[in-house]
Amino acid sequence: MSISAWTRRHRLTVFFGLAFAVSWWAWPFYVAGIAPTPFFACGPVLAAIAVIAVADGRAGYRDLFARLTHWRVGWTWWAVAVAGPLAVLAVAVVANVTIWQAPAPDFGSLAWADIGLFAALRFVNPLDGPIGEEPGWRAYALPRLQAKWSPLRAGATLGVVVALWHLPLVTSGMLAPFGLAVTFAITLVYVWLVNRTGGSALMAVVFHVTQGAVSSAALGFTGADADRMGWLTGVLWCVIAVGLVTTDRAAWRTASGSAVTRPSRGRARV
Repeated sequence: MSISAWTRRHRLTVFFGLAFAVSWWAWPFYVAGIAPTPFFACGPVLAAIAVIAVADGRAGYRDLFARLTHWRVGWTWWAVAVAGPLAVLAVAVVANVTIWQAPAPDFGSLAWADIGLFAALRFVNPLDGPIGEEPGWRAYALPRLQAKWSPLRAGATLGVVVALWHLPLVTSGMLAPFGLAVTFAITLVYVWLVNRTGGSALMAVVFHVTQGAVSSAALGFTGADADRMGWLTGVLWCVIAVGLVTTDRAAWRTASGSAVTRPSRGRARV
């Protein structure tokens, strides 16, 4: 069997393998003190582009592009994608300040222009999470997983994969081990948002951009206060994930047709 034929039969296996290989290649060199980073976030998007080129051609790229530009979802879902992560951050800030007496952020002195510029760059930078990950995890892999499994099983499977994908960050001390559990939980939140917006991976990109636009350091938290912010936001995302799974059960039974991709047996000509 040729490589292209095998890829067409095992699209997701090849995609996940390439995503890990591209993102992890520098890990051993980092451990050896040669590479400056152990991890590249662009693995998923490059893997999706490569697998589509071999297995699906133009039709695959059209499907990917349609999911990444699907913006007509209603203003309510835009509000959820933008305000949701900010609300979680706000609750964590209030808890950190009122319960643990962390210094309150001086919002008047924040560099809002820099924060806005950073958020804008996240929409186009493939080495950052939103563009490096979402076209792969949510626009490519999720619709195909949901073609054979329920959204809950697909989301849980993707959550385990994405959590393991972050391992180099844990071993290098850039991410606390608890971050793997949070990654699993927030993957379920992403799945819920994408499915409730008719398969819009754009909403996942917007959500991801907003989630990391304002850091604890930008708010003035340092040391133990900054570490506590990570724990507080992580716990909140875990609670939200559990709440979505238990209260919106219909969303986890069957994905809508627009949130599912059923690959053709053949390959469109490029």
